Amino acid sequence: MTPDERRVVSPWNIANVLTVLRLALVPFFVVCLFLPGDGWRVAALVVFGVASLTDHLDGELARRYHLITDFGKIADPIADKALTGAALVSLSVLQELPWWVTIVILGRELGITALRFVVIRHGVIPASYGGKVKTVLQIAAIVLYLLPGVPGVLRWVVMGAALVVTVVTGADYVIRAIRLRQVAKRARAE
Repeated sequence: MTPDERRVVSPWNIANVLTVLRLALVPFFVVCLFLPGDGWRVAALVVFGVASLTDHLDGELARRYHLITDFGKIADPIADKALTGAALVSLSVLQELPWWVTIVILGRELGITALRFVVIRHGVIPASYGGKVKTVLQIAAIVLYLLPGVPGVLRWVVMGAALVVTVVTGADYVIRAIRLRQVAKRARAE
């Protein structure tokens, strides 16, 4: 698509509406999670599942139908981190997940978000396959913690895998950011 053929995409499109919906579901998820009983726990799981599906769906729709907007580029990662962060913090408050796990995962997410803003003037680092695996593992681990009656060892194995991939992909992102900055410096020096 040439610059002359580009069309203006309204921020009020289905992809962005799904992103906003995901953000709006976060408080409902948290309330359900803190209410007593397995029924509310399953309700929290359903809300989390629907919100997680909107993450995949909004990205797919935005790419397929060329609905990518500046609003979506900013709001989508915020909605993702709000959902995952709310789940991890809530599970830690409920003493079902150790705080150090929540701190490591959220520290990585916030650190990489800050790094993205630092290197944005040099270019954009695209999401990696490892980043997608990280997201899937984090969601799977959270789902296992939300489901009543799942053996603790299974929860820990999946959360452990999510934790390892989260840290490794974070380190990879830092390395790619450093390389991008070096390339940009060399380009300016020429």
